[in-house]
Amino acid sequence: MSVRIATFNVENLMARFDFSGFRNQLRRDRVLQLFEVKKEGQYEALEQARVIAATDDTRQLSALAIADADADILCLQEVDSMAALAAFEYGYLFRMVGNGYRHKYLVEGNDSRGIDVAVMMREETRDGQRIDVIDVKSHAALTYRDLALFAPDFVLPGSPDDKIFKRDCLEIDLRIGGKPLTLFVVHFKSMTNGREGLDGRTSTMPVREAEARAVRHIIENRFGERAAAMNFVICGDMNDYQERVEISGDRRNGYVFTPRKEDRSALDVFSHDGFVINPMQRRDPLDRWTLYHARGPEERHLCQLDYVWLSPHLAETNATRAPEVIRAGQPFRTIFPPGQEVERFPRVGWDRPKASDHCPVVMTLDLI
Repeated sequence: MSVRIATFNVENLMARFDFSGFRNQLRRDRVLQLFEVKKEGQYEALEQARVIAATDDTRQLSALAIADADADILCLQEVDSMAALAAFEYGYLFRMVGNGYRHKYLVEGNDSRGIDVAVMMREETRDGQRIDVIDVKSHAALTYRDLALFAPDFVLPGSPDDKIFKRDCLEIDLRIGGKPLTLFVVHFKSMTNGREGLDGRTSTMPVREAEARAVRHIIENRFGERAAAMNFVICGDMNDYQERVEISGDRRNGYVFTPRKEDRSALDVFSHDGFVINPMQRRDPLDRWTLYHARGPEERHLCQLDYVWLSPHLAETNATRAPEVIRAGQPFRTIFPPGQEVERFPRVGWDRPKASDHCPVVMTLDLI
């Protein structure tokens, strides 16, 4: 008996308009930067029109990526609300996959922009096994003071009573064909602009390390010494990587792809002692990426930000399986290593529209 589980940062599945760009030029979309807009009302009307026009293409592409993943259980990041998720599923995804993802779960988390983690799932797996939801639990209220109780040597990245999770860790207990499976769905702190002479990844890493420690604590507190033998999965956008593929060269003369290991990653909390396994390591080093990052020709790389971490038991049970990465929704500016090029979805643009800046990751798992 098998189940397909996917994770996908759907990128700003919003049901609201953001008009802060009128006063903050850094938040104004580049197309509106081309025009002189003096009145706030005029700006709001133009921004609404821009967002509505762009969103239809974007969400068609997001739905195509999800349809290609063909997952029984879909873990999502950057969802505005249950209303937004339901509207997307009914207006876009239903048209492509039919009456599939009827069950939806979302708990409002801590993000200042209001983007949350969510889960959609079918009533049955593709091979007809019933999916039963036993319990849903949010851990958004967990604080650094709680973290310090089990990691007294850890330097807190905030005040003791700050929330650890910048969004949430959504815990969902399932029975699939009678077999237990627990999901932990997360979206860790983003790699924002650097400060105090540090780059964005380094300056924000203590926050992600705290989030990773908190997830590990939740699992160890739940399962105790039996954790390695349990069926659990940690899914989501971790906003960190343990390796990357640096890109040099140009389109005229050709590109060079160089794999690099990172000296430090927040994800070492998960992997350093085999607490969980990253099955993406079963793929070729040039073929593990889920996101293309570029800040001009001097800073370009491919990396894995999106993960389906497996418990040791699930990893052993599924030792011959590897995750799939859905890349057909990537924009044409994404530089693919040789042999990895895919046929893009219709209407994908150079930078936009696109399915998301992230690629869905999906894995078929046997449950024993």
